[in-house]
Amino acid sequence: LLKRKEPHIYVANWFYLSMIVTIAMLHLVNNVTIPVSIFGSKSVILWAGVQDALIQWWYGHNAVGFFLTAGFLGMMYYFVPKQAERPVYSYKLSIVHFWALIFLYIWAGPHHLHYTALPDWAQTLGMVFSVMLWMPSWGGMINGLMTLSGAWDKLRTDPIIRMMVTAVAFYGMSTFEGPMMSIRAVNSLSHYTDWTIGHVHSGALGWVGMISFGALYFLAPRLWNRERLYSTRLVAWHFWLATIGIVLYAASMWVTGIMEGLMWREVDAQGFLVNAFADTVAAKHPMYVVRWLGGVLYLTGALIMAWNLWMTATRGAPKAAAQPVAAE
Repeated sequence: LLKRKEPHIYVANWFYLSMIVTIAMLHLVNNVTIPVSIFGSKSVILWAGVQDALIQWWYGHNAVGFFLTAGFLGMMYYFVPKQAERPVYSYKLSIVHFWALIFLYIWAGPHHLHYTALPDWAQTLGMVFSVMLWMPSWGGMINGLMTLSGAWDKLRTDPIIRMMVTAVAFYGMSTFEGPMMSIRAVNSLSHYTDWTIGHVHSGALGWVGMISFGALYFLAPRLWNRERLYSTRLVAWHFWLATIGIVLYAASMWVTGIMEGLMWREVDAQGFLVNAFADTVAAKHPMYVVRWLGGVLYLTGALIMAWNLWMTATRGAPKAAAQPVAAE
C-alpha cells in the first residue's frame, strides 16, 4: 500500500481489505490456545465460560459481517456500476458506508447472547450497535440501487442487472431484519426458531448468492474472450427460479419461526406449557415442504447457470479481435 503507484484506492478494494484483515484478526483471537505440556501436541482454548461464549459470537457475527457482508459489498461497488455502465451514485456515501460499517459491526456480536449469563450491559451494547447498523447498511443499499439512475430501463432488458438489483434489495431486507431481531423483545420470540434460519438464508442466498451469480455472468465472457454469454434467456430463467426459490425458502421459515416461537411460549391457566416439542415439529411440516420446494428451485437455477457458463466457455462466439487502423 505504501509503495502503490495508484494514489487513489477505489472503495471496493477498501471492503476487500477490511475483509482480509478482520477475518485474520478474528481467527487469531478466537483460536488462542494454551499448550497442555511442553512437548505434547494437545492444547486448550484460553477462553472459558461466558467469556468463551462472548468471544465465539464476536467471532461468529463478525465472520458473517466481514466475509459475507464486507467482501460482497466490494463486489457490489465494482460489478453494479460496471454492468449498469454508470458511476457509483455517491462516492462520498460509499466512504461513509464503509467507515460506519467498520466501526459499528465489530460491536454487534453480543446480541446473539440475549437472556444468557452474559452481563446485561454487554447484551445492551450489542443490541444498540446492531440497531445503529441499520443506518449505514441502508445507506449502502440506497447507493447501490441509485447507481442505476438513468439506466432503470435496463431492468427490463438485462437479467444480469435484474439479478444484482435483487441482491441489493435482499441486502436491504436482511440488514433491516437483523437489527430488528437484535432487540430484546423481538429476540425473545425469534431466538432458537426457524425465523433465524430464514433471516440467515435471505442474506446468504438472496444477497450473497444473487450478487455472486451476477458477478459470474459479468466475468464469464471476459474471462474466455467471448462476445457474449451463451444464452441470455437462460440467465432470465435462472433469475426467476432463484428469486421465487429464495422467497419461498425465506418466507416459509419466517412463518414457521414466528409460529414456533408463539407455540413455545403458550401456557395454560396453571402456567404449564401447552405444546410439546413434538407438536411444534408436526406443525412446521407443511412449511418445510415449501422450504424444500424453494431450495429445489434455487438449486435448479444454479445448475442452469453452471451449464450456461460451461457453454459460454466452450461454444460461445469468440470476441472479434480489434483491427489496427492506419494513422492518417
